Amino acid sequence: MTIKLIAVGKTDKKELRTLSEDYLKRLKRYVKVEFVIIPDLKNRKVLSEIQQKEHEAQLIMKQIETSDFVILLDERGKQRSSVGFAKYLQKKMNSGTKRLVFVIGGPYGFSNELYDFSNECMALSEMTFSHQMVRLFFIEQLYRALSILRGEPYHHQ
Repeated sequence: MTIKLIAVGKTDKKELRTLSEDYLKRLKRYVKVEFVIIPDLKNRKVLSEIQQKEHEAQLIMKQIETSDFVILLDERGKQRSSVGFAKYLQKKMNSGTKRLVFVIGGPYGFSNELYDFSNECMALSEMTFSHQMVRLFFIEQLYRALSILRGEPYHHQ
């Protein structure tokens, strides 16, 4: 199985980029990982929130194949514990899912089109985090989940 992470906008903070890159390297020991950054929209200051979400959706959709299982990272989605997320990933692997795509939206979230298109939504927390922080948190949780599945000592209960 391949895990693809699509994120809108670049990460401004070097420290966050460095940590994310470190966890992405670690992840590659377990699974094929693709990480795509959708560039920030040009002239976004003249676009409404809805227009921004619609433009971002068009760019995101270009990165998705019809056979992909698409999960939007959204604060209103289903929450899982780290162990629960590991079990969820195992089920996806066992079911023959070829590519699991996780999408981190821009500052305003997702368009209605993306909500309708996606297979499900998942929340990291009921709290709202910057889309830059969510990348790091989610990549670390992917690593944690895969280390749990391997029985490695990274996760403590």
